[in-house]
Amino acid sequence: MSSDSAVRAPPAEDELTLARRVAQGDRTAFEILMRRYNRRLYRLARASLRDDAEAQDALQDAYLNAYRAIGSFRGDATLSTWLSRLVLNECGIRQRRSARRRDIIPLISSEASMAETESVADVAEGPDHAAARTQMRSILEGKVSGLPEALRVVFVLRSVEELSVAETAETLGITEEAVRLRHFRSKGLLREALAQEIDLAEADLFEFGGSHCDGLVASVLAKLSR
Repeated sequence: MSSDSAVRAPPAEDELTLARRVAQGDRTAFEILMRRYNRRLYRLARASLRDDAEAQDALQDAYLNAYRAIGSFRGDATLSTWLSRLVLNECGIRQRRSARRRDIIPLISSEASMAETESVADVAEGPDHAAARTQMRSILEGKVSGLPEALRVVFVLRSVEELSVAETAETLGITEEAVRLRHFRSKGLLREALAQEIDLAEADLFEFGGSHCDGLVASVLAKLSR
């Protein structure tokens, strides 16, 4: 049996069964759990903390807490929601710790771009298209990182992870109306920020300078000299 198949959850295995296996000390089941929810939970931590290393540390600690406490999981909420709350709790602990250390209200200051969770280069794309997509994603990630945390977390859950309004509300412990308002506001701010980027770029649109300009001038002059 390959290593991949050894950690892949059986299709018929539901969340409560998986949780019970983990509670009984089944490390393979716990690995299945982590691989199943890693991306969503990392994105949630990263949206909250805006720092790659901090997000990974918070997720690791949240998983350790989950392993110790999973015996209390009864399936009242989905397992992903239960885990998400543990992650958000861990992020909150780190933010409060940072606030005490700096003696200021925490607005996490790191401006590092969001970690890449998957490659954007498609085999059907040429290198120019892949580079353009990477650049655009980098710009968008920077703008998302600049959103207020309350808006940023909702945007990641709704637009990136594609959770429903109800699922997002349950995960964050807020009303569905608050989810709708925050998602609407986050998208509005992102549109404004991206529009500003476009305005700044327009002046350089189809730039034709440097070696391109020199080459064309030289070519024309050479032809005139014939």
